[in-house]
Amino acid sequence: MDLNIIVLSGRITTEPELRTFPSGARLARYLVTVRSTEPRRRVDVVPVSLWDPPDDLLAQSDIRGKSAWVVGSVQRRFWSTDCGARSRIEVIAHRVEVREPQVPNSDEEPSVA
Repeated sequence: MDLNIIVLSGRITTEPELRTFPSGARLARYLVTVRSTEPRRRVDVVPVSLWDPPDDLLAQSDIRGKSAWVVGSVQRRFWSTDCGARSRIEVIAHRVEVREPQVPNSDEEPSVA
C-alpha cells in the first residue's frame, strides 16, 4: 500500500506569496523551516503550497517567524528551462495552522535550573 502524508512543525520564513487565477482559484506559497538534530543537526527549508487558503489564514499579518503546523502530501514538479529539465519537491498542504508564541503564565513559579 502506498501512502503520501506529511506533517511538518516549523517556522514560516517568508510572508505568503498569493496568486489568484482567472478561474478564481487562489494559491498561497510559503517557505517553512524545520530544524532536525538526527542523524545530524540541520535546518531544512520546505516549500509549501496551499490551494484556496481560508480567508482567516490570509488575514493574519506578519506571520514571518511564527510557528506553524502543515498537513499535506509531497509532490515533485517538473518544468523545462533553457538550461534543461528542472524539478522541485514541495508540500501540497491540505491545512496550514499558524500558532501564536506561548506566553508563560505569570502565576507560575519560574523554573530554576
